[in-house]
Amino acid sequence: MEYLQAFLCGGLLCVIGQLLIDKTSLTPARILTTYVVAGVLLSALGLYQPLVDWAGSGASVPLTGFGHTLAKGVREAVEQRGLLGALTGGLTSTAGGIAAAIFLGILVALLFRAKRKG
Repeated sequence: MEYLQAFLCGGLLCVIGQLLIDKTSLTPARILTTYVVAGVLLSALGLYQPLVDWAGSGASVPLTGFGHTLAKGVREAVEQRGLLGALTGGLTSTAGGIAAAIFLGILVALLFRAKRKG
């Protein structure tokens, strides 16, 4: 059942993104940014954690999950360190994912070469 819930949530997020690409003039970069901001806002309102509890990776892996992790990290850091935590909490909570993305991006760039179109 957990797999089905993760698939449904992640799939729905992907469908919404694809509809935004197909039916609006929004660029993919704006849609990605919107997803991160939506994750932050839903987390701030206390609505995203129940979704993560229900859908697991279907909610925590997409970009909305990244926004949720940012907000959660800031909230925890502000509780521990005060106002300074607002500046450091998001980076601390997402450092592992950011480092993995940079490392894997460099690895792929070294292993594969782009080809010219046409």
